[in-house]
Amino acid sequence: MTTALHPEARAAGGDAGISDQPYVYRRRPLEEPDWRRLPGWRDVTEQEWESAQWQRAHCVKNIRQLRAVMGDLLDESFYADLERDQAERATMSMLVTPQMVNTMDVTSTAAFLADPVRRYMIPVFGDRRTDWPSHPYSSRDSLHEAEMWAVEGLTHRYPTKVLAELLPTCPQYCGHCTRMDLVGTSTPAVDKHKFTIKAPDRHGAMLDYLRRTPGVRDVVVSGGDVANLPWPRLESFVDALLDVDNIRDIRLATKALMGLPQHWLQDEVRAGMERLATKAQERGVQIAVHTHVNAAQSVTPLVARAAKAMLDTGIRDVRNQGVLLRGVNTTPAQLLDLSFALLDEAGILPYYLYMCDMIPYAEHWRVAVWEAQELQHAIMGYLPGFATPRIVCDVPYVGKRWVHQLADYDRERGISYWTKNYRTALEAADPEALNRRYEYYDPIHTLPGPGRTWWEDRATAA
Repeated sequence: MTTALHPEARAAGGDAGISDQPYVYRRRPLEEPDWRRLPGWRDVTEQEWESAQWQRAHCVKNIRQLRAVMGDLLDESFYADLERDQAERATMSMLVTPQMVNTMDVTSTAAFLADPVRRYMIPVFGDRRTDWPSHPYSSRDSLHEAEMWAVEGLTHRYPTKVLAELLPTCPQYCGHCTRMDLVGTSTPAVDKHKFTIKAPDRHGAMLDYLRRTPGVRDVVVSGGDVANLPWPRLESFVDALLDVDNIRDIRLATKALMGLPQHWLQDEVRAGMERLATKAQERGVQIAVHTHVNAAQSVTPLVARAAKAMLDTGIRDVRNQGVLLRGVNTTPAQLLDLSFALLDEAGILPYYLYMCDMIPYAEHWRVAVWEAQELQHAIMGYLPGFATPRIVCDVPYVGKRWVHQLADYDRERGISYWTKNYRTALEAADPEALNRRYEYYDPIHTLPGPGRTWWEDRATAA
């Protein structure tokens, strides 16, 4: 015989003690919005929509194309705001897949302006801060990845891990891109850097470095976005990685699993991934796909199909690395809705949530460390432990640190201090590298009055 510990709760109904929780879980089946509601795509067939070639050919690359898609849905004021941003502030050129445009709310201009996906994919001047549009310590390569290139495009930042930037393009460009100094075409605000070595030679040099560096076991294959590399070239590179004895983990980085799921559903890609997964299993190597989803509405049935297709090839996992962006996903409900949509409906593991990096013109997106700490606290206990995303601060010259790992914190001036337990190649001969404290800076508008005044005085003196 069993007894209820709290029979009064059962008598009160099944939701007693649940409905008054800070967050209430309700399963929400995925929906693919009807693209035919957009005037420019009114006649697009399902076959065309599910074609990767059609999606790429109909990306929105400029204001003229956005007008053609939207028809009379948006006020002229929106386009003027967008045009000013592209001329004065944008660090990334406009490139949005139809798949992503279709998830935005176009019921009115106000709804479009408030839409989370629009906020980071099609930023307008009115989104940006006018007091501190950039932090005084912002920089184009805020993580100093290029300074740590072992060979061009191969960042050896951590002792056992490297980042291989195979190419400088993506199927879609996020306004907050941390590699805005290299990825994409130049904008009026940013003259992009360029790789100087041809891609086959760069890729070969990367593989040569890994063959002679047995301390590396983990390779993030990225760019740009690996979905923009012709499949035979990507498969050839990963296949060669699998022949390097010390490589145990390979992670393929692609926002396009969400932004262009049609690419990952192509027969050539699925067959090639199955070949790679089979070889990896034979060698005891793990291959995973890492994607980048920031808002629950981006998770649609096509995204779930693409994730399942990749898992069905035999790879280890599909994981999500989102970025905390104010106005997009910086409430507990937004983060939990995103995590449950990924986990329950698409089989994608919520993995990391990065704080937005200190790049130029990003202050309207960035959150303070204390805000990130509060968000981490707020989402604990709802998700399984293995699927509760860790919120991390990517500290310049340090690397990823959980937001509670700081060594000290000056809340008034918004300066946090961090330590690390390894040397990068830049510090190979630096005896103080493991004792030094490294600084990270909160957005100035989040500081109390005295802190804002302190920064204003510094700016005036400079």
